[in-house]
Amino acid sequence: MYNVIIYLIQFGVAVASLFSEKVRKMWKGECASFGVLRDKLEPDAQYIWFHAASLGEFEQGRPLMEQIRREHPQYKILLTFFSPSGYEVRKNYAGADIICYLPIDTIGNARKFLRTVRPVMAFFIKYEFWYNYLHVLKHRQIPTYSVSSIFRKDQVFFKWYGRHYGKVLNCFTRFFVQNEESRRLLATIGIHDVDVVGDTRFDRVLQIKEAAKQLPIVESFVQGTADGKRAKVFVAGSSWLPDEEIFIPFFNKHKDWKLIIAPHVIGEDHLKQIDQLLDRKTVRYTQATEATASEADCLLIDCFGLLSSVYHYGDISYVGGGFGVGIHNVLEAAVWDMPVIFGPNNERFREAQGLKKAQGGFDIASAEDFERIMLRLMTDASYLHDCGQHAGQFVEGMTGATPKILRRIQF
Repeated sequence: MYNVIIYLIQFGVAVASLFSEKVRKMWKGECASFGVLRDKLEPDAQYIWFHAASLGEFEQGRPLMEQIRREHPQYKILLTFFSPSGYEVRKNYAGADIICYLPIDTIGNARKFLRTVRPVMAFFIKYEFWYNYLHVLKHRQIPTYSVSSIFRKDQVFFKWYGRHYGKVLNCFTRFFVQNEESRRLLATIGIHDVDVVGDTRFDRVLQIKEAAKQLPIVESFVQGTADGKRAKVFVAGSSWLPDEEIFIPFFNKHKDWKLIIAPHVIGEDHLKQIDQLLDRKTVRYTQATEATASEADCLLIDCFGLLSSVYHYGDISYVGGGFGVGIHNVLEAAVWDMPVIFGPNNERFREAQGLKKAQGGFDIASAEDFERIMLRLMTDASYLHDCGQHAGQFVEGMTGATPKILRRIQF
């Protein structure tokens, strides 16, 4: 049944590629994968294979890839993606020797891929459970690891009707899971080669913090106040319109704070929507000079790649997405020792729940919730400081998954 579904998906992707640019990129990328491998594989090299569905999973696997490169330079790294949102952003990533799409999970593709690459080991990040690839890896006795995986009782593996498909989990040599609940659930289906190590994303955000850029325009923006003192700054990252409709009216009234907005969608239509909501002197980052930035009340980040560094300049942060499918990366903000506010759709996000429990994160469901939290943080300096410390300490205390994993791997 699984293979029938895969072939139907393959047909559906081919048809959808005629109408969708994103699907077309994925389809062309998958079709080109074997050519990429043929051109770039070094016949005498030993490859470690990492597979990430998309950009978020790549970031989870990145600390592991980079530490392996440093400590075991005799190996080459092959990195594959399923989604264009991962591949298109990281196709030039210098930490891997070969980067390509993963051909769709048919039996023929799995056999051809592994016969071509002959990896010495494989790492699948978080939720990647490709039935045919994993079975061929097991058949070839290639050590295969699941990294930063997390399991819930409502997943198909733990339902009576999913037990046959659940056998795919037996193909892994070892699981490196995020929490005890995952270990307990795996034990109920007879899987005991499991280590609870936490989430490698925490290691990654520390790396990002250490590599943060100095941004002269942003520095001028936060320093440019009438009395010459550093401004208090609210940073909104990865925001969507429902988020902006809550926090922008608040800062239209409270003009003693400056505002940095880095929206999730950087398109002219969305940027104009933000401009229309704002009743503050605003400048776009790509059009700003240090002089014009210093005179502005709001800095609108209209380019990619700066958000993790921009958070460094904030006193309070907001991470968007919580009024939609789910919040974006709260850790990139929290690592800078500042409180993080986010929307209500955060139950599935372990890091958000952890921040709330640590009193470094706050969720809101309305403009009234936002105003109540902001006024407390803005008027009580001691409370603001303590909440920021709680956020940073939460991130710091959750690091260390990467070395725990490497200690269990036989190279």
